[in-house]
Amino acid sequence: MRLFNRNPSLLPPGHRSILLVCTANICRSPMAEGALRKKLWKAGLDFDVDSASTHDYMPGMPPYTLAVATSKRRGYNITGFVARRVRPHDFKHFDLILGMCRANIEWLKAACPADGHRKIRLLTEYSFEYRRQDIPDPYGGELCDFETCLDMIEDACDGVVRSFRPASDHTAELPVDLRPV
Repeated sequence: MRLFNRNPSLLPPGHRSILLVCTANICRSPMAEGALRKKLWKAGLDFDVDSASTHDYMPGMPPYTLAVATSKRRGYNITGFVARRVRPHDFKHFDLILGMCRANIEWLKAACPADGHRKIRLLTEYSFEYRRQDIPDPYGGELCDFETCLDMIEDACDGVVRSFRPASDHTAELPVDLRPV
């Protein structure tokens, strides 16, 4: 879900990239993209962050209104995002692909070449409070469902950011299996 098209081949050498994935790319993954972008930026980390869906339910659509409102209240602007589906190229381009739930992970692993499976993780593997829990899809729910979803996302995104900091900046807090691949 990009605000604009950027040619991945023009990214600087050593540039890192993360793809966040949910079912329709209108609730969880755009909220996660907005949160992770801001947290990485605040930490001074340069990443290409994008989001996508496992299914073609809402291609070209903006994020769901409650996802936009919830994100905005927490300081994340996702209004210009547009839903898209995961593309074969994504499995080569992105260094880390984070699904919101186990169903997303299963779909990603089925669609990804076997040599790319190590890049695919559940977002909450990086979480402290919600470790390895599925982030429930809030679509069709109430505001409190979106708030809970974003609570889980923010906690996990904090862990992702910590995992990319130099060892002197708390990477050692994460188990070795959760450090960047």
